[in-house]
Amino acid sequence: MGHLLVVESWVGAMSALLPRAIREAGHRFTFLTRDLHHYLRATPAGTIHPLLAAENVLTTETNDVPALLAHAARLHDTFGFDGVLTSCDYYLGTVARLADHLGLPGADPAAVERAYRKDLARDALHRAGVPGPAFAVAEGWAEAVAAADRIGYPLVVKPVDLCAGMHVRRVDDRAGLRAAVDALAGFPVNARRQARVPLILLEELLTGPEVSVETVTVAGATTVVGVTGKRLAGAPWFVESGHDFPADLPPATARAAADTAVAALAAVGLDHGVAHTELRLTPAGPRVVEINPRPAGNQITELVRRVTGVDLPMAYAQLALGEQPDLTPTDTGVRSAAIAFLLPPRAGTVAAITGTDRLAADRRVVDHAVKPAGHRTDDASSNNSYLGHVTTVDTTGAGALAAAEELVAALGVRYADELAGVPA
Repeated sequence: MGHLLVVESWVGAMSALLPRAIREAGHRFTFLTRDLHHYLRATPAGTIHPLLAAENVLTTETNDVPALLAHAARLHDTFGFDGVLTSCDYYLGTVARLADHLGLPGADPAAVERAYRKDLARDALHRAGVPGPAFAVAEGWAEAVAAADRIGYPLVVKPVDLCAGMHVRRVDDRAGLRAAVDALAGFPVNARRQARVPLILLEELLTGPEVSVETVTVAGATTVVGVTGKRLAGAPWFVESGHDFPADLPPATARAAADTAVAALAAVGLDHGVAHTELRLTPAGPRVVEINPRPAGNQITELVRRVTGVDLPMAYAQLALGEQPDLTPTDTGVRSAAIAFLLPPRAGTVAAITGTDRLAADRRVVDHAVKPAGHRTDDASSNNSYLGHVTTVDTTGAGALAAAEELVAALGVRYADELAGVPA
């Protein structure tokens, strides 16, 4: 039985999926965080908190990396960890440095940072000749204007170090660019109180369907587990409104996407770990959107598991322990799986979400959830905006996505101000 040090986590699906995978693989974990209340606040009513599965829950300042390295070494002397990992993007680089410092399995810290930091990834992909959009990195308004004029509108503006689609938007003119730059300047610290990198990534707008390629890399050899279809909504934002696995693509297109993702991982030097690489299938072929050196979020790993039997969170934990994960697909009886998300029609306080009654009786539905009354929502501008989801499977073909989208479309959002007679 291996003992994993888990440093921070998300509070979404992976906060439960990763502890479940660790336990089912026969291992145990100690959880380390700078702010335990961050996780306790996020516990849905009536559920068992995933941290209850931890052997120990410890607190220390996880944002001070030099101090954390020393503290983790002392903990390692006491507990004898066999691996270290995180499911939170903001600590991927930290954990890679921890593994290296403690002599535990892991990817090259520099490669992890190149993969996660969107500007560093773009540079590495460009140098390696992996296809992607025209791009520029700017600091401040003057550099952003000059870069936008070189690339040309429309374009996409991104932070280099945020996730979940936060502050990623389409920009059609200089006024839109001004709004994007100002918004990023007003967000100097991320949700984990880490100072942000004050750089702006500007990219040519790519067109075509979006997909992601789910991979596992061991000693430089990458296995493609599959290609996921992705749906986007919320323009000018790029909110993920749903996913289906496997993506309903011609075999040659799926292979081209997979080959491009594998080339992208090689370009950044990521030779160990689970990755989730997003691409656009443009008329000129696949183009890399971004690389994520960790399992996919938004329950994509559950879609993969339902169809193939391959458990990517478990593989992630096993790789952190230096184990060889079994990536052999099994016949689960499911031919496609999908998830569709309920996006807020507008900002406001939710009074009720209607239409959920039919979900429990629908045999296509394997999971669903909605936010409770009293939940305060902003406009749908990132993947943090969801009001709920429906997950479906199809045992006969590729019909899971259509079913999930149909069921989510039948849900309704009622706001407190509407019930009070206040105009929307």
